[in-house]
Formats: sequence, C-alpha cells, structure tokens
Amino acid sequence: MEIKEERSSDEARQFLPSSQLDSLGEPQFTSIQRIANEPKLEFSLACKDLVAATRDRKLNTFIQVSVVHPAEHILTRYSSTEIVEGTKDPLFLTGVTFPPEYPIYEETKIKLTVYDVKDKSQDTVRTSVLPDHKEPRADVGRSFLGYATFRVGDLVKSKELTLTLRTSDGGKTVGTIEVNLVKMGELEEGETDHITADTQDQKCALVRECTATEGIGGKDNLPSLNAVLRNPVCKLYRFPTSDNKWMRIREQMAETTLSFHVPKELINLHIKEDMRRNQELKDLGELAPHWDNMRKSVIAHCDQMLSMYQDTLAELGKHTGSSFKSSCSKGEKTLEFIPINLHLQRMHVHSPRLKDALYDVITVGAPAAHFQGFKNGGLRKLLSKFEAERRNTGYQCIYYSPENTAKAKEVLSNINHLQPLISSHADLLLSSASQRSPDSLKNSLKMLSEKTELFVHAFKDQLVRSALLALYTARPGCVLKKPAVPRNSAEEGDNAQHQDHPSQIKRQDSIPHHSEYDEEEWDRVWANVAKSLNCLIAMVDRLLEKDNINSVKEDENEPSAADCKVLHSGGDWYEQLYPLVITLKDCMGEVVTRAKQSMAFVLLQELACGLPQCLMLTLRRDIVFSQALAGLVCGFVIKLHTGLHDQGFLQQLHTVGLLVQYEGLLSTYSEEAGMLEDMAVGISDLQKVMFKVIEAKSEDFLPIITGRREHYIIEVQLPAKMFELLPQEIKEGKLLRMYPVLFNVGINEQQTLAERFGDTSLQENINQENLELLKEYYKLFTEKMPPDCLPHFQEQNDLKGLLESLHQNIQAKKRKNVEIMWLAATICRKLNGVRFTCCKSAKDRTSMSVTLEQCSILRDEHQLHKDFFIRALDCMRREGCRIENVLKNVKCRKYAFNMIQLMAFPKYYRPPEGTYGKTDT
Repeated sequence: MEIKEERSSDEARQFLPSSQLDSLGEPQFTSIQRIANEPKLEFSLACKDLVAATRDRKLNTFIQVSVVHPAEHILTRYSSTEIVEGTKDPLFLTGVTFPPEYPIYEETKIKLTVYDVKDKSQDTVRTSVLPDHKEPRADVGRSFLGYATFRVGDLVKSKELTLTLRTSDGGKTVGTIEVNLVKMGELEEGETDHITADTQDQKCALVRECTATEGIGGKDNLPSLNAVLRNPVCKLYRFPTSDNKWMRIREQMAETTLSFHVPKELINLHIKEDMRRNQELKDLGELAPHWDNMRKSVIAHCDQMLSMYQDTLAELGKHTGSSFKSSCSKGEKTLEFIPINLHLQRMHVHSPRLKDALYDVITVGAPAAHFQGFKNGGLRKLLSKFEAERRNTGYQCIYYSPENTAKAKEVLSNINHLQPLISSHADLLLSSASQRSPDSLKNSLKMLSEKTELFVHAFKDQLVRSALLALYTARPGCVLKKPAVPRNSAEEGDNAQHQDHPSQIKRQDSIPHHSEYDEEEWDRVWANVAKSLNCLIAMVDRLLEKDNINSVKEDENEPSAADCKVLHSGGDWYEQLYPLVITLKDCMGEVVTRAKQSMAFVLLQELACGLPQCLMLTLRRDIVFSQALAGLVCGFVIKLHTGLHDQGFLQQLHTVGLLVQYEGLLSTYSEEAGMLEDMAVGISDLQKVMFKVIEAKSEDFLPIITGRREHYIIEVQLPAKMFELLPQEIKEGKLLRMYPVLFNVGINEQQTLAERFGDTSLQENINQENLELLKEYYKLFTEKMPPDCLPHFQEQNDLKGLLESLHQNIQAKKRKNVEIMWLAATICRKLNGVRFTCCKSAKDRTSMSVTLEQCSILRDEHQLHKDFFIRALDCMRREGCRIENVLKNVKCRKYAFNMIQLMAFPKYYRPPEGTYGKTDT
C-alpha cells in the first residue's frame, strides 16, 4: 500500500538526474521492457555486516522501500520487508514487486532505509506513518540504522547491485545492501542446504509479491475471469521439501464483481416476483368482507415491502469503487444483501518432481442478516417458531403447510412460463399452416403438444382442487352450514382436508352467479385443454394425410374429377386449424384464470396468517440467500474455469452435480449462534439453485440469473473457444445441480463459554445433518462415476475411511474438534468440490484457517520440510495475502485478537507475535 510522504519537491529532486529537471517541458522517461501481464520490476534484498548501536545488541532488522517518482518529484513510501531477527547479515525473505500498471521507469530512484526493531509487538513498528527521512522516536519501538539509493535503470542493466549503507549523506558506513533482480518465471536450481543453514534463525521463508494475472486464470481465461475478479494481491514463497529441493508457492487473493452483481440481479427478480404476486392478489375477484379486508391488509404490507426492495436496489445502483463489502460495513442497511469480504484465495504449488497444483478456497463472512440483528436468534429458530405459531392462528385464515405454499408458487410459476410458450407455438402452427409446409407443421405441432402436456400435468394436483373449493367459500353470498371454514387438523401432507366438503356448502339465492359447488367441474375444465389439443392433432394428421394423397396423385396421370373433389375438400390449412387453435387458447385461458386465482388464494392465507412477521422473515431469508448465492456463483465460475481441461470433473459436473463445502468457524454463543442459524438456512437454500453454461454472445461475461424464490437458474457465460471444450450434455443446456454442505466448529473464547455454560446442540445438529447430505453425495458419486475419475492423491487416503473418521469425530462431541474441519475439507477436495471458509467477517479466524490449510496441504501433499511448517505458517500470516485482507477491511495490519482470546484458540489457529491487537472488526 502506498503512503505519500511529507517531503518537499526540492528535497525529492536531489535524487533526480539533472537531465530530467527541465522545467520548460514534460520530461521523457525510459520504459522498462517486460513480458505482458508480468510485473514491471521485482527484486530481492539482503544486508551484510550491519553495525548495531551497541556492541552486545542482536539486530532485528527490516527494510523500508520508498520511491521517487520522476514526474512528481515526490518520495513515496512503497513497502517493507519482514523483520529478520538476531543477525547482522539478514537475508530478507520478502521481495519487492511493481505491477504492470505502476508508473516506474529506468530514471526512477529507489530509496532503501534499514531499521532496527526493539519491540515488534508494538502497534507502531511497521504500521506507523513517518516521514521517510526522519528517524522515528525511541518510543516507536525501532531505530534508524542507515539508507542507500539506486537508479532502476542500473538494476535492470546489471541484474544485481551492492550498495553502501550510510547514516546520512557522507556519513559513516553501517553495512551493505544487496539488491537482486528477480524473474518470477524462472525456477531456482540447486540444493537448499546452504539457504536452510542461512535461515536457521529466521522466522519465515521466501515471499515476494507478484501480479494477479499470473496463475489466477491463465492467459486463455483472462477475458471471462477479468469480468468477475478485481484488485488481485499475490505473493510468492519458496520453501524446502523433505529432500532439500525448492518448491515455489504462489499465493493469490482477489475480490469479485459478483459481490454486487448477484445481489442486484436477485433483488430485481424479487421485485418482479412480488409485483406479480401483488397483482395476482388483486385479480382474485370479488371476495366476502372478511376475506376482502384480509386481502387489503396483505397488499398494503406487501406494497410497503416492495418499496423497500426498490429503494435498496436504487441505493446499490449508486455504488461505485470497491467491489467488496468490508467487515466494518456488515451492519449497514443499504449493503445488507451484499456478502461480507468475499474473496478468492488461491495457492498455486510448483514442485520439482510433482505436477503443478491449484488449491482454491472462497473466503466470505457467514451469510447473516446483521442489520436485522440476532436478539431473537437466526432463521433456523425463527422459521421453526413462526411455523408453530402459524398453525394456531385461529379461524382468521386457512392453514396450508410450507410444502403446499411452495407448490402453489410452483404452479403459478409454471402458468406464467408455459402459457405464453403455448400461445407462441400455437401461432407458429398457424403460420406453418398458412405456408402449407408439412415439415414445419409437424415440428410446430410437436412443440405445441409437449408444452401443452406439461401445462395439463401442472394442474394434476389435489391442492388446486381443494384451493378452488376454499376460494368458492370465500366468495360473497356463499353460506356454509358451519359458521366458518374450519382449520385443517390433519398433518401437513394431507392436501385434501383443508376445507369443508362441497356437500356442506349452501349458496345464497340473492347471488345468482353461485350454484351448488361442482367438484368435478375443475376436472372437466383442465381436461378440455387436452381434448382440444387432441382435436388439433387429429386435424393436422388428416390434413397431412390428404396432402400425401395429393402428392401421390400428382406423380401419376392427370387427376380425375373425383380426385379433384377429394383434394379440394382439404380446403385451406389455416382455415381448418384456426378454430381449433382458438378453442385451445380459450380452454387454456379458463384453466389459467381458475388456477391462478386458487393458488393466489393459497398465498393470501400464507401471508395473512403471519403479518407482518412472514414478510420480515422473507426479507431476512432473501438477505441471507443473496449473500450465500454471490459466494456460490463466484465459486462455481472459478471451479469451471480451472476444470475446463479435466474431463473427469466435467463428466462429474453434469452426471452427479457439484459438491459445495462450507467450513464455519462461528461459536454457538450469543449473537454468533444467531449468525450460524442464518447461515445454515442460507446454505441449505442453495439446493434450489441450478447452473447452466452458455456461450457468450458479447464481451459481457457476467452471469445471468433467472427464476423465483423457490427455483433459480444461473447462466454462466463462456467465450466460444472455452465453450467448445465442454461435454455435449453441458453445451446442450443440461442443468447442473448443487450439493451444499456445512460443517461448523467454533474455535474462539465464546465457544469456550458455550461448551462450559451454554449449549452446543445447534452445532452438533448441523454437523450431523450435513454429514448425511455428504454421504448421499458420495453415494451418488460412486454409483454414477467410474473409479478412475477420483482426483489425484486418492491412493493416499480412502474416501470411505475419511467419511467414517468424519462420522466418528462428529459423534464424539469433542470440544473445539477442528479435526472435523480438516476431514471435511479433504473430502471436498478429493470429490472435486468447491471449498468455502467463513467466520463472522472472513478476516481473522478465516485467515488463520486458510493459512493453516495451505501449509497442511504443502506438508501432506507436497513434502514440505517438517522444520519449515511453522515458519511457512507464520510467513503466510505475517507477510501473505491474508494480512493484506485485514488491511483492506480495517486499514490496519493487525488481526483482531488479544492475548486472552488466543489462549482459548487451538494451537495452530494462533497468529505470530506482533500481528494481532485491538482493531475494529
């Protein structure tokens, strides 16, 4: 992160060549030649023979890097190395990188300032902002040793420089700095013995920054991935393997435009869906006073909620700048649909003897309604409580089970989808008839028949029949022998017993429209659609048969008078079919009117039974789902791009579906228990999401979302060249299923309180439920996929054994059993799944978890030297992408932990000294 220093232009100009100080015109600078999408400049640093202020002091040093921009004549603090302890010859393991867009030239000057750190645990050690030319005060915790400068062009030309460190211009020498140009594409050769020895007393291994285009997607993937990834951060490490060879690890992190794109698309769909529902309630027709007043109240509440969604969408439309929501903004109302701190975290491993490997984790704050609060718990508890209360609402409304209200929404959705399709295909049929095209007529009839059969099938449900009876009883003048419509006392699944039997209904003579209710009338109405279709089919067959006779006659001699009469009787195709098409449309219209009104009446009961709680719960569920879906879409897009050349994965994707595994680190105490309840429902709701891959027709590669609350389809767009790599099934539009699972283990001090004085059953129940879902996915996987499609490293660990071990660990109910996390993550990777890691803000606990996972993978899969496990872990936490994530969120390089909190953390989830302290969260 750049920090502009308080330095005058005159002071900075002393570092510039005189040839660049022409005030009469704009100076011309020499560009640095480089490979496209690679950094402009990278170099590593080391010092030798540093002189301490006192002879007996062991130096703990770091280098601060500053830049003099030739055009601006301003000294800018650019970056720092890590602290290397206890040596006068420090080999700094953090390099310096300048990304492609950075304005650096051969004429640019770099200033390197060396500091000796006295107390690295102090907040001000490397996070303070001081003028670069001034020595820090003693209480800052560091002291100035010396500085050196060099010209970028000199480094580019000579590849390495040895610079003299001085206390001031012309001052005494206090050591030297070695600057070495780095080419990231080159793999380092040779054994690591001498480097291991040199770094024996140092805390971490080599880390250099790099640009994001390298490794994030590859050159072929750039156009489509650039549409969803933004503001990347990259680091490069080198660690020794167990056989003393170097492995290179590129760690990367990027935010995503999907953080805002998906919620905006979703809110827009909610608005359209709710406007349609409100209109359907208004179109219910005349109702008795009780039901009419109920409808007015429901519509008033719905309109108010609709206005809120519209206002939220308008506010999000004004958002510019960053494409992620920081942890400090999680309670903002205007951003409540946006996921918290959503990022791709990637580790790319290049080993001497193993194939390159990518390991991706999506990090995001737990999907939860922070602005709504958690005083009464989260969705899991609130929905259960609401459903119990709705069963006991008295006689004000009719109770329909959640399954039936979902069915009503499905029927309405099918109507809205199929009616215009059938009408369109019917018009195409008439168009084919007017053109007298037999092939076109056959195809049009085939499409019309398929859609009409789906239409008829949609209404073969007892719910429609019973809802029509209920609506009949709600019309004006309908007098029942009993005083009111009784509540359903049967179980939820009994659809047929919601209302009185038709024999108990008595019409009022003053209302001439009403006659004794005929329960079989509905069967006749929707059956008329099928009958009218059959008439159409029969007529088309007859017309085509006569056309065939005509063709045969034309091939023979001149037709006789009788033949002409037969041919003439066929008449005009359009005239023959037009009345039948009109009849089909009329029959369909009558079905649609009745079905829409009956299903809208069911939805009226759902809303009326729980105003305003049901709308507030819908809002909360929409908020949580929006956050969860944004993360899922990001994970799917990244997984699809990385797996385009993996035929086994692509086969698994369309044959079985995609496993999506969420690791939760929330406690089950106080507000975080409510967050976990929200998260559990939000992730479960992802089961109703299907993906479809389509070929992009423009340069806009952002996903397209369609559907409604009970069913969404996400269309992911790929460029033509990438689309061609897909199996035929996916290219033909096969819908791809998602299998989300959540495993949670609280690890902080609040979980200690929950385990000792509270309740951990929420976590236990969630883990047990999701274990069963994971087993179901594994069963599908083994039934549908060949054994050779299991991922690499399968020979090392048997999936059955891992699942059994996960089962045993969940049953054990051991405190802070992070083994559950490790096992679930391993299973997910071996099943080609997408990995998520979540805590409250995806900043602190999440950073501890993903860095631990990365180092564990290096140890278990890539032979990381055992002596370097802790060093690698500390290095990633101190200098890697996750501390940059903390900085992005809270403007400070400190994890939000204190010493007392960390005493309650499992050992390997504790950050290194000096990287934590009191900050905003």
